Amino acid sequence: MTAIDTTPQPRERILRAAADLLAEGGREAVSTRSVSAAAGVQAQTIYRQFGDMQGLLDEVARRGLAAYLADKKANLASGDPVEQLRRGWDLHVAFGLANPALYRLLYTDPRPDEGAAATDEAYGMLLQLVTRVAETGRLRMGVEAAAEMIQATGIGVTVTLIGAAAAGRLAEHEGLSESTRDAVLAALVTDAEQAAPVEEPRAARARHAVALKVLLDEAEEDRAFTPGEHLLLTEWLTRLASATTPANPD
Repeated sequence: MTAIDTTPQPRERILRAAADLLAEGGREAVSTRSVSAAAGVQAQTIYRQFGDMQGLLDEVARRGLAAYLADKKANLASGDPVEQLRRGWDLHVAFGLANPALYRLLYTDPRPDEGAAATDEAYGMLLQLVTRVAETGRLRMGVEAAAEMIQATGIGVTVTLIGAAAAGRLAEHEGLSESTRDAVLAALVTDAEQAAPVEEPRAARARHAVALKVLLDEAEEDRAFTPGEHLLLTEWLTRLASATTPANPD
């Protein structure tokens, strides 16, 4: 009976070695020489498999993020969409603190092409969650604007905490993530129990316009309107959604 060779192939050994070196020593530790030695391959094998070292780092980042997103999807499979946004924020920050070098590679030092592509799926998940909030009529602004605000502040908080952890000062920032998360969500989302008469009418119109615009976009294939009517209604809803403050009388 022939024994089955379970030795990882060179590509897999290279990826594992690069991921380990990145986790242990950061971006500077991932060199051609160090990866070659750790993976037991020649330098030309790395170039043949990944083009160059940046190509290798891109693949390490993509795989690391894919594993995180799979876990995130499992944790956000059901439930109240606002609570999912809250849990999603916490998962994002925890991922960054557990994988600081990988997180920096993904969010603070990406290439214009590959770096952005690696995080597209993560942002897509965020858009889906924000869209679900909009469908309930609880979102105060447009989906894209809200998602961008959550992403920007979430990355900023995570990078700050990573730097504090590296300096041994994480305890000084206790509660920063939670307080920032709650402040952002309070600015973007209304309380489920909020009584309609208490809410400022302009804000209420904006919320409902956001919800209707999302539902209209999802039902576009139903052809309830002609293309021209759909475009016009979308423009009106966009105006209402952005009209959260009284117009300047001047």
